[in-house]
Amino acid sequence: MKEKSTVILIMGASHTGKTALAQRLLEKYKYPYLSIDHLKMGLIRSGNTLLTPMSDDADLTAYLWPIVCEMIKTAIENRQNLIVEGCYIPFDWQNYFEEEYLECIRYCCLVMSEKYIRNHFDDIKRYANVVENRLEDDCTPENVLEDNANVLKLAKLYNVNYVLIDDKYEVDINL
Repeated sequence: MKEKSTVILIMGASHTGKTALAQRLLEKYKYPYLSIDHLKMGLIRSGNTLLTPMSDDADLTAYLWPIVCEMIKTAIENRQNLIVEGCYIPFDWQNYFEEEYLECIRYCCLVMSEKYIRNHFDDIKRYANVVENRLEDDCTPENVLEDNANVLKLAKLYNVNYVLIDDKYEVDINL
């Protein structure tokens, strides 16, 4: 009988390397990954929603997360491994799953410290398109600082597992 599956959820502020981490984990563990941004754009481009890429993140999360949850449940029920990455994973994500699903899910939130952003902003900007091309990018120091501060505040408020990127960019998930 096949072992239980492992589903890895990677959430975080914009430009923290969620997609790059998912790609590295795919190469390391051979787990497929789902980019919630790809799902978002597929649903938008196909006309299945009136939302746009510029819609409010809360509206996009409310629309996308129920779909992603059911995809995660299906993967677990079929004993399939999966990596899910994107900023549309709510901080109360655990409330959407029963215990038998939670046993199979690993969660990681990526956050950059103010110090890291100020010392490495050129690197952040340079790596913005390392895996996928961003059509519109609002990557300014102010936006990145604000987004990361907000994500850190919510990660602490919801008591979720987060990785604070402070001195060097060293992020990995070992299974």
